[in-house]
Amino acid sequence: QEVLVESGGGLVQAGDSLRLSCAASGRSLFNYVMGWFRQAPGKEREFVAAVAWVGGSTDYGDSVKGRFTISRDNAKNTVYLQMNSLKTEDTAVYYCAGRYGNMVLRAVDYVDWGQGTQVTVSS
Repeated sequence: QEVLVESGGGLVQAGDSLRLSCAASGRSLFNYVMGWFRQAPGKEREFVAAVAWVGGSTDYGDSVKGRFTISRDNAKNTVYLQMNSLKTEDTAVYYCAGRYGNMVLRAVDYVDWGQGTQVTVSS
């Protein structure tokens, strides 16, 4: 089990940028996968992006491709989500999640979860 802590959410206007951070516990993250999910009111939790700690392979949800970029800093055990060209439909609570094993896109397959950070995009 890893403890994950998100930060960086806030209120922005459409077209603005925002960067989220997720810091993990100080354990070895070999074969660890960290991802971002989001959940808006009345909707199911949606996959946003994920990165493999070793190798750096990434995957993105269709709705954010070309706008969001996930990256990691191995020295800090931290993953980032750079969100550009934000839209009102990006408004949601964003959760950092992690698991040991292969990269997957289903929320139910992740076992470590942060507390969530609110991102609100106004028009």
